[in-house]
Amino acid sequence: MDSTALVSFDIENGREVINALDKAGKSPNVALWAKLPDYEDWRLVIASERLDQSSSFSGYMDINAAMDKAGIPSHRQPTIYLRPMGNPLIDALRRAFGSTADIYGMRLGGQKFGDKYLEDAFVYRIR
Repeated sequence: MDSTALVSFDIENGREVINALDKAGKSPNVALWAKLPDYEDWRLVIASERLDQSSSFSGYMDINAAMDKAGIPSHRQPTIYLRPMGNPLIDALRRAFGSTADIYGMRLGGQKFGDKYLEDAFVYRIR
């Protein structure tokens, strides 16, 4: 099965979501587009110690509120894969790249991080 391509439109939409979260005081520690074998399309992976992590629902509510406040229309809101800070994928990415100075635009793929295999990825930030 062919997978969808990540295009500049997606990258810009992801950047808008991250900027919206930054402005709302919910800055992501980890933000990247990922192509995971579990899904046919790309997911915007977000993890932030500033998002409510009492349940995944509450974290998604925080993200939706930030996107709404930033005026991001629903047809441009990406599919988000919210992970808690203690998730094995997030931990592995932070251990591997958390101290790397400039990772914007880094491509990852063909490797496993924690409990997830990344077919491909475009990184905004990992800290």
